[in-house]
Amino acid sequence: MMESKTLVVTALAAVLVLSVVALMPSADAHGVQAQLQSRFVRIENEQFSDNTLQTGETLTVSGELKSLVNRDLRAWLSLFSESENAGNRWEFLSRDPPGNIFDIPAGATIPYAVTVKALEPGTYHVHTQLNVEHIGPGLGRGQTVNVSGDPILKPIPMGSIVYQCILIGAGLGVTFATRPWQVI
Repeated sequence: MMESKTLVVTALAAVLVLSVVALMPSADAHGVQAQLQSRFVRIENEQFSDNTLQTGETLTVSGELKSLVNRDLRAWLSLFSESENAGNRWEFLSRDPPGNIFDIPAGATIPYAVTVKALEPGTYHVHTQLNVEHIGPGLGRGQTVNVSGDPILKPIPMGSIVYQCILIGAGLGVTFATRPWQVI
C-alpha cells in the first residue's frame, strides 16, 4: 500500500517536471557571462572599424571608458572573442591608452582603441574586455566579425619551445620525486 502511494507521487512529480520543461520557451545566446558591464567602469560607444575582414587585415575597436566611482583605478585592455571553430587568433598591433596597464582617474572618461590583425578565418563575436585591478573583467556590447581567407601561421620562436619543455620537465620531475606512489 505504501509502495503504491510512493509510486503514484513519483509518477505525478515526473509528469509535472516534464510538462514544465516542455512548456519552457527556448533561448539562444552566444555564451557571454553575466559580467557584460562593470559597476566600476562602463564601456561606452564601442565601435568597430569593420565587420568583414580578410586574414591579414586589421580591426580597430574603439570607444570610451567611463569611471563610475570616486577613486582611481588601474586597468588593462584586451579583446574577448569567441567563435564556433577552435580559432580566436588575433595579433595585437596597438592599444590606446598605450602600455599594458594604465590608470583611470576617478569619474573620468577615457577614449580607447585596440587594433588587431586577423590571423585565422571564422565568424567571431568580439567584445572590448576591460580588466580592472582587484575587481575583474567587464565586457563591452560586442559585435560579430566575419573573417575570410587563408590562415596566417606565425612561427613560434625556438626559445619559447625550449622554455616550455623545461617547465614541463621540471614539473614532471617534481611530481615523480615527491609522489612516486601516485604515479604507479
